[in-house]
Amino acid sequence: MPNSSSISEFLLLPLADTRQLQLLHFWLLLGIYLAALLGNGLISTAVACDRRLHTPMYFFLLNLALLDLGCISTTLPKAMANALWDTRAISYAGCATQLFFFVFFLSAEYYLLTIMSYDRYVAICKPLHYGTLMDSRACATMAAAAWGAGLLNSLLHTASTFSLPLCQGNVVNQFFCEVPQILKLSCSASYFREVVLVIFSASLIFGCFVFIVVSYVQIFLAVLRMPSEQGRHKAFSTCLPHLAVISLFVSTVFYAYLKPPSISSPSMDLMAALLYSVVPPTLNPLIYSMRNREIKHALRKVLQYSLFQLP
Repeated sequence: MPNSSSISEFLLLPLADTRQLQLLHFWLLLGIYLAALLGNGLISTAVACDRRLHTPMYFFLLNLALLDLGCISTTLPKAMANALWDTRAISYAGCATQLFFFVFFLSAEYYLLTIMSYDRYVAICKPLHYGTLMDSRACATMAAAAWGAGLLNSLLHTASTFSLPLCQGNVVNQFFCEVPQILKLSCSASYFREVVLVIFSASLIFGCFVFIVVSYVQIFLAVLRMPSEQGRHKAFSTCLPHLAVISLFVSTVFYAYLKPPSISSPSMDLMAALLYSVVPPTLNPLIYSMRNREIKHALRKVLQYSLFQLP
């Protein structure tokens, strides 16, 4: 059996068995990737260019857009290239790099979503203290903490995963290098340390999820006391999609990382991976920003200015 010292590449899960379906998947993934790039790119441009959007909420949205761009750019380009060129290979170093950046961006994004729920809680439930609690220094510190925590989490998981001896071949049953799938290739008695780390990370994710839910419950209670029906409708239509995306993310991550091996199947694993790695970066621009009046106004100004500058 091969061990980690003799493995120079891994074989990723093919998205289809026939050439026609591979090309169909390539165009589908390309469309999703371009939509994510366009949505997150427009948000980043609007927030960066419009001084009226230099507020805590939009500062966090800018960070979320950048993390979404990084997250989806870590997995889809390689999957598209493999589908287009009819290959499955990824180098050992490439796999380690992909896993590192994927865990980094995904972890940082989830921590940032937790911070964003706190920002909305303070804005709605403690408006008189908002300027004090969410000043520019506090926002920069919290955003840096999210990125730093994601980096630390990624370093720990990557170092732990790729320090394991691999003796179950080099076939990864996923379209990108994912921690649970790499663990399946390790020797059965050698991955206890990484399992403990995964459980610890899952506990943090669950703790953040509880914090997010409690924050939104407080927001909903405050919104129900609003005299304006239009204000209540606007708050609910904004907050409920946020909770839906976060719940989808947490449930699929828990399935991917904590499910018993007995209920594992390639099709279910693939579906869960798509739901937590591709869907949120694609939908976040629509859910968090594109329905926002200020974002739309800023984008119109940017587009008008660009068209005006054209010769």
